[in-house]
Amino acid sequence: MIVITGASGQLGRLVIAELLKSVPASELVAAVRNPASVADLVAQGVEVRMADYNEPSTLTDAFAGADKVLLISSSEVGQRLPQHANVIDAAKRAGVGLLAYTSILRADTTPLPLGLEHKQTEQKLVESGIPHVILRNGWYSENYTASVPVALQFGAVMGCAGEGRISSAARADYAAAAAAVLLADDQAGRVYELAGDQSYSLSELASEIGAQSGQAVSYQNLPEAEYRQALVAAGLPEPIANLLAESDTGAAQGGLFDDGKQLSALIGRATTPIAESVRQVLAAG
Repeated sequence: MIVITGASGQLGRLVIAELLKSVPASELVAAVRNPASVADLVAQGVEVRMADYNEPSTLTDAFAGADKVLLISSSEVGQRLPQHANVIDAAKRAGVGLLAYTSILRADTTPLPLGLEHKQTEQKLVESGIPHVILRNGWYSENYTASVPVALQFGAVMGCAGEGRISSAARADYAAAAAAVLLADDQAGRVYELAGDQSYSLSELASEIGAQSGQAVSYQNLPEAEYRQALVAAGLPEPIANLLAESDTGAAQGGLFDDGKQLSALIGRATTPIAESVRQVLAAG
């Protein structure tokens, strides 16, 4: 039995879709805070169990009988470590054979402030003694392509990454990697640095958007504080604006670049190029 936490989220749903290509639905458990949000998975035969990272008793019940668990990192930045610790402790109580964790690229050395809670979670995993595998996911291409409509509206991609190179991949690529690890043997103790095969700067991203859309799109590099203010002015919550601005600064320092190609090796195909991700967004209108 494989339990996927955070299964109602974007990554979790994609991981389950990948697993369903290879294993019966009866061998999968979707662990979610709100079971009503995954009625479609129930219809496919996937068992759904209530699991709240803040409520340890729900996690103990969710992991009963699990051979493997995928801990998809919490979306609540600043609360991740205690929440992840609850999951790890519950997995240990349940005698889980393998716990896979979605961390961040080079969590031990990343310049991104976002990496601290991931580094702390990895240390907690080591201390727990649970057999585990760490999936250090790089940036999702969707983190940038979500702003394509805004770039077209204003004729500019804004950021504070300078000419830092970004080795992103589509969320579906990372989901395929998680599924591959969960289905493989002898994964305990492994650490994967996962990133896209190709890299680009935000100025190159702007050029790609412009070329595909037929509109003039440039890159506007701002100081971090100004970029943060622009994101807040655009309607983003301040914590998200902080996260994106700090991450761009980290990208300028090389934090989102990797050329090891472990992701494509793991999934057995090339990762999705940023040009394809842009095309999909434009095609969706």
